[in-house]
Amino acid sequence: MTDEPVDSQAVINAVGDRTADDLDPRVHEYTAGEGQEGIPFIGAGPGDPGLLTVRGKELVDDADLVVHAGSLVSSALLEEHCADAELVNSVGKDLEELIPLMRDAHKSGRTVVRLHSGDPAVYGAALEQIDALEREGVPAYIVPGVTSSFAAAATLRTQLTLNGVANHVAFTRPRGKTLDAEDDHVAEFVEMGDVTTCIYLGTHAVSDTMDRLLDRDGVDPETPVAVVYHASWDDEDVITGSIADIGEKVESAGYRASAMVLIGEAATGAGYERSFLYGDWANSGATDAASGEPDDAADAAETTETEADD
Repeated sequence: MTDEPVDSQAVINAVGDRTADDLDPRVHEYTAGEGQEGIPFIGAGPGDPGLLTVRGKELVDDADLVVHAGSLVSSALLEEHCADAELVNSVGKDLEELIPLMRDAHKSGRTVVRLHSGDPAVYGAALEQIDALEREGVPAYIVPGVTSSFAAAATLRTQLTLNGVANHVAFTRPRGKTLDAEDDHVAEFVEMGDVTTCIYLGTHAVSDTMDRLLDRDGVDPETPVAVVYHASWDDEDVITGSIADIGEKVESAGYRASAMVLIGEAATGAGYERSFLYGDWANSGATDAASGEPDDAADAAETTETEADD
């Protein structure tokens, strides 16, 4: 171990002007599923150990040191895959403590894994750690995971995009200590009507968020809302209602953290229309493609791909 300090803010400032033209060459050398040199930042998924990706499992199983996101990562996953590793809870540790910890362990020859909840790319604060490690000469990369909104949709037996109901998805968070009011766009997303709004980091503020929505003329109070606490965990709980009453229901349940809030008609899984992919278009598109018309064939292939989510 060394006592060399890390100036993490200087690292963040240094990459502040990075553009698309400054992409790391590894972007073109590796896919998201390939193993790379350095410390992997792994998405642990929403909770159930079975939802950890195959690549993530392989890396965690081989780790000597696992720096994890505390209670946001299920104890069942840690017990199943990290029994032989040293576990370090990252909660309460700042970058100036975490970066030297991982840097020194890696440089001493240990196999280090950084385990985030869900997917590191969604509210994971992973990039500032990766940039700081890279500045210290330690390569790092992201291994994607299943984010909680996907698990919540699976629990609700629905889709986040649903033909004729929701053409768009918004990942967002409500105002609070770390987000100013002018940067809170929950209401704008809900007012669009055909958006499934997925609220992260907002369990404690469900009532306040719904009250603000009720003050908007463009929001229907009867818009469906589903709150999934600990999606995919053994103690998972589902609360359903509307913008008008979900706040009171969540308060009665006593949940203050670790729930995904889905706002929009798609949360019910009802009211959707038959998709183009499996409707009349499928036969006409296939016929056009088979006819050898270049433009039609290309349109058919593109539409098949883009409509797959519906």
